[in-house]
Amino acid sequence: MLYLLARKPRDLRLRAVTVLVGSWALAYPFGVAATLGTAFVGIEPMVSRLVQHALLLVGAYCLISFFLFSVLDVQHARTRARWHALVLTVAIAVMTVATAVMPGDIRTAAAVLPAENTQGPVGVASIGLFYLTANSYLLYAFVTAQVLTRRYARVAEPRLRRGLRLASVGLVAIVFANATFVAANAIRWAGGTTPRPILVAGMILLLPGILLFLVGVSYPAAIMRVAALRVWWQHRCTYRQLGPLWTLLHAEFPEDALSRVPVRPLSDFISLRGVHRRYYRRAIECRDGLVQISPHVAQLQQNGRQGEALAALLKEAVLAHAAGEPVSRRATLVAAPSEAGLDADVHELVALSQALHTT
Repeated sequence: MLYLLARKPRDLRLRAVTVLVGSWALAYPFGVAATLGTAFVGIEPMVSRLVQHALLLVGAYCLISFFLFSVLDVQHARTRARWHALVLTVAIAVMTVATAVMPGDIRTAAAVLPAENTQGPVGVASIGLFYLTANSYLLYAFVTAQVLTRRYARVAEPRLRRGLRLASVGLVAIVFANATFVAANAIRWAGGTTPRPILVAGMILLLPGILLFLVGVSYPAAIMRVAALRVWWQHRCTYRQLGPLWTLLHAEFPEDALSRVPVRPLSDFISLRGVHRRYYRRAIECRDGLVQISPHVAQLQQNGRQGEALAALLKEAVLAHAAGEPVSRRATLVAAPSEAGLDADVHELVALSQALHTT
């Protein structure tokens, strides 16, 4: 993400996604330390839990910002983003105050609390306020993101629309999961015990929701990669199919070879773009060679051999050119495509190359 951001530093959507990924990645080790109840980089477990949740909230805010700058114009999106930033600031401030006033003898137990489910301190105001604020903001952020996703899907092109609809379904599951967590926090703060079915329902919904959301977000790019891979495979196969024609013509007209070579031959050979470069180069060299040999082919056809296969005439024309037989220098179109465009031209070249191979 940092590499992509360096290429497009002014892209606000890319900034939001980069901060989202960075925030959630940084939150992970703090969350592990808090769950284990151990100090991390010199800070106590409860402060680690505060840092983890603050980073999670920042990431959720960035998710909102991404959709805001995708759906709305920049000025309108900036205004909305400032209001959402205010909500984020209030949530983090409340969590910070709750952490600061938390009694010292239960701070480690409070940090470990998310992993304990039914154990740990119950009914402590500072603990209840901390977790209820964190999960309430996440619920708010994912509801907002779900609404924006649905709105964005209505105006997106079909491929992106399918991905956004999948992401929207995933966000619905995440919203319901967060709603169960908020309910569990409220019940615990009230001094009660959260019914296990509520926690189980939240955990069951959360993982599929995250997976669906990631699949939906990745879907457009994945489809593009599959399409690019299909084109790459077609170009690779066509490059090999043009081999017989190119070999015949290149041996007779080596000067038609395009002289430009890649700066890094090894990386060009193994890269996807290298296949495309070699494909276009071979197609152009084959067509140039046919232009060179076309006077000899035309001469043979004028001698009453129009009905013979073009592959056989081409071989004989190459022999005539090698022998230096005099011929008109006026070029004609050999293996003319039935339609305009490179694909139709390459199709005729492949047909001729395969005919050469079989004869």
